[in-house]
This record gives sequence, structure tokens and C-alpha cells, in this order.
Amino acid sequence: MAWSRYQLGLAALMLLTGSINTLAAKWADNFSAAGCGGMEEHGFQHPFLQAVGMFLGEFSCLGVFYLLVWRDRRRPEPSMAPSQPFSPLLFLPPALCDMTGTSIMYVALNMTSASSFQMLRGSVIIFTGLLSVAFLGRKLELSQWLGILVTIVGLVVVGLADLHSSHDQKHKLSEVITGDLLIVMAQVIVAIQMVLEEKFVYKHDVHPLRAVGTEGFFGFVILALLLVPMYYIPAGSFSGNPRRTLEDALDAFCQIGHRPLIALALLGNISSIAFFNFAGISVTKEISATTRMVLDSLRTLVIWAVSLAVGWETFHGLEILGFGVLLLGAALYNGLHRPLLARLPWRMEEAGAAAEREGLLRGESAAINGES
Repeated sequence: MAWSRYQLGLAALMLLTGSINTLAAKWADNFSAAGCGGMEEHGFQHPFLQAVGMFLGEFSCLGVFYLLVWRDRRRPEPSMAPSQPFSPLLFLPPALCDMTGTSIMYVALNMTSASSFQMLRGSVIIFTGLLSVAFLGRKLELSQWLGILVTIVGLVVVGLADLHSSHDQKHKLSEVITGDLLIVMAQVIVAIQMVLEEKFVYKHDVHPLRAVGTEGFFGFVILALLLVPMYYIPAGSFSGNPRRTLEDALDAFCQIGHRPLIALALLGNISSIAFFNFAGISVTKEISATTRMVLDSLRTLVIWAVSLAVGWETFHGLEILGFGVLLLGAALYNGLHRPLLARLPWRMEEAGAAAEREGLLRGESAAINGES
């Protein structure tokens, strides 16, 4: 079945905004500007402030949700089902996981390349699969276990590519290793978030945009308040700001004042996450969850291609191999192999024979001596 223009637009919007989200964050990280009080020029390394911006983007999804509700109520026959009563505090534990995981990933993005950052995020299926077995009582199919094993191999290949390419980048080898490990560690927290959402949130049938927006609200408020103590907590060499504290939001705003393009990069990050969530939810609804997974994998390719084009990275064949292996792992885990196997000649013959047997059992075929 051919896609409509609306479906093509949603797919393009998801691919574009998903790619912009990571690229805009990395673009901001690559800027250098003077700080407050005549502080000399230094890199814009403010991961926690960037995470606050991302949650602001997620929070804006609440506005989109209420706009859709208002629009639906103006119709003669509303199509949106009325939401069931629920406590917004249900979203607090997943929001805390999202806040922690996102902050760690933004720290890691300062230490490694944008393409490796995106590829290593694919490790989430390993931890989601294992935690769903342990806490949700789910039984994984053989293809899903195989997908997890293939993903582990892909992570090793991407890690080797990073080790090989660290000599050509501005990041030190120790930074690259630390960044890659932080990304994988963050995926454990993201997997916990997914399991919490499935166990406690989804049974209330909350609209996805409302769920994203509520989690964004909690993440934005809590992390914005935490910026105050972070301004005073020493972080030593782990910090990227001149005061060597966990986060220096004042220094970030001074740098933005000296280099307004940083504000454009942050705005791209904030707006893209809102549109990306809306497009992703709409793609799942209008097309399929499988299409959403494929598009999410394709944005890794877009991010890598753009990073090569603008000179942020150098080409290494191992990254192509790693991306291919990770894509295969994700495809196996999400069941993308089934439609392909069904098209094989011998599988089609088996399916035809099974359908014929089922028809005979139901009496749908005429008997041999049925005509008199």
C-alpha cells in the first residue's frame, strides 16, 4: 500500500527533526566563546543546561496535546477518547530516569562523536529486553535473543572504530572511552524508564503526547532547580567550565551573549525534540511501529553523513560495519525479519499449503464428489 502525502510528510519530519536534535546539540558543543567578567574564550560545555532545554521541548508537547483536544472538541463528532483520571505523579519515577539518562548522555556527547553517540544508543534494546524478562515476566523469542547478541557485537565494533578514530579527533582516547561507556550506562537508565512506563503508566491509557509533556514538565522543573546547587558543587577535571563546577549556567548565558549562534543551536535542539516526539507518535499511529524503528535507524545514517560533510569526523570503515551490525540486531529484535522470510519461495509455498489445509478443515473447499 502506497503512503499518502501526509504519511510521507510525517516520516520526513521524524527523520529530519530526529537528526537535527543530535546535530544541534553537537553543534553547540563545538562552539567556543568568552565567559562572564572578561573570562577568556573556552568551549561551550554545559550538558545539564542543554538537558534542561531538551525537557523544555518535551514539556511543550503538553501544549500540542491540549491544542489537539481543543480542535477535536470543536468537531461535530470528536474522535479522541476522553482520558481516564490518573495521578500525574505516576510520571515522576520515569521522569527522574529520563532526567538522569539524558544528563549523562549530554555529558558523553562532549567526549565522543555525534555518530557514535547515536549508534551506541542502540544498546538500549539489550537492557530493555533483559529488564522486561526480569520485571515484566515477558518471554523473549529466539530472534530477540539473537538480536541482543548481534547488538552486543555491533557495540564492540563501534567501540573499536572510536578507538581507531580517536587519533584523528580533538577528543583524547580516555575521553572517547569514558564517553562511550557513559552512553551505554545511560541506556540502562533509559531501559528502566521504559519498563516503569510499561508497568505503571500505559495501563492508564494516557495519550502519548500528554505522557511526554508531563515527563518533560517534571524533568524541566527538577533539573532547572538542580542547576543552583550544581553551580557550587566542584567537579574537578570532569567539568568543562572555567570554575570547574558541575554546571555553570551563568557562564553559559554569558557565552551565548558573546556568540548568539549558540542560542540558535540550543533553539534547534529544543524545538526539534518537540516535533520529533509528535512525529514519532504520529508515525506509529498512522503507519506502524516498525516504520518508526526503521526511521530512527536511518537518522543515525543522516547524523553520520552530516558529521562527515562538515568535518566533525573522519571516515572509518569500521563505523559502517558497526552501524550495519547494530541495524541487523535492531531488525531481529523488532521482528523485521518476518516479512522478509515470508517472501521466500519455500515459505510462500508452506503458507499456501497451510491455508489450503485450513480451508479443507473448515469445509470451504468443494468436496470431490459434491456435484451430482
